[in-house]
Amino acid sequence: MYDYAMAMNNLSVGVLGGSGYTGRELLRLLGAHGGVEVRFATSDSEAGRASGVPGLALSRLEDAAPDAVDLLFLCLPHGESVPWMDRLAGTPVRVVDLTADHRPGSGREDGVVYGLPELAADAVREASAVANPGCYPTGVLLALAPLCRAGLLDASRPVVVNAASGVTGAGRAPRRELLFGEVFGDFRAYGLGNGHRHLLEMRAVLPSLDLLFVPHLLPVARGILETIVLPVSEGVSAEHVRDAWRALYAGSPAVRVHDEGAPSLAEVVGTDVLALGAVDNAGLRAPAVTVVAALDNLGKGAAGQAVQNMNLMLGFEAGRGLRC
Repeated sequence: MYDYAMAMNNLSVGVLGGSGYTGRELLRLLGAHGGVEVRFATSDSEAGRASGVPGLALSRLEDAAPDAVDLLFLCLPHGESVPWMDRLAGTPVRVVDLTADHRPGSGREDGVVYGLPELAADAVREASAVANPGCYPTGVLLALAPLCRAGLLDASRPVVVNAASGVTGAGRAPRRELLFGEVFGDFRAYGLGNGHRHLLEMRAVLPSLDLLFVPHLLPVARGILETIVLPVSEGVSAEHVRDAWRALYAGSPAVRVHDEGAPSLAEVVGTDVLALGAVDNAGLRAPAVTVVAALDNLGKGAAGQAVQNMNLMLGFEAGRGLRC
């Protein structure tokens, strides 16, 4: 295997799709990282404009050289990463795919590591291709996986997730329902009926749980707040939940566990941190703990997590370049 640590001063990356919200956030992080050179960032619609990396303009896709970098980020529309992954298979170029094309439940996940660094750091380090998790699943899975491992949940009852996201989670393409005049002063649920596309990803990772997922649109630019009702086993308290998180995430730069109470959006917007809190509930026939997970959908929910995965794949410290 190529020794990336030995070549640390010569590592190069490229970004396909640099003008969307996630691509722009990623380029800002890479430009400040200090350990990699961004050779190109593409956008056919905005070619020639500033990329967010000092001295680098966005270029057309046809002018990029994806085969000539150490690692390639795919920030393309969903459905467009497959030919690029196929093209680079068997080459030394490592790939972080920020689309949904190779995530668990996609049917194309074979040979691609699911890039939740806190749960699969060793696999990410060795991977040639990583599927960056979705923003909603990042909070849900990092909140629930340690609790499943510790046997704290009552799997006979559903886990209810009410998740609210800022409008950048819907992408940068113009849509009437996302105009300022349509969103401001409103708060609405969408994707009702438990059929949101991110459920495929969550169910594939946590198949033992019965998940009821209700997404909402917040009238803010960015950030996700997920309120999760956990059906727990008799005698399990919020402190048991926090202990399970602390045991698994000790030393993780990107996960913060509250000692009491719940996090808010203001705490995480503009960072690459997932903040977790757990609270006991009174007056219930069956025990349940309320968990709140807060993250920036463009940070830990997308670009920040992609940089975390890059750090592991290229031999950097996991938290390098992150806003934690």
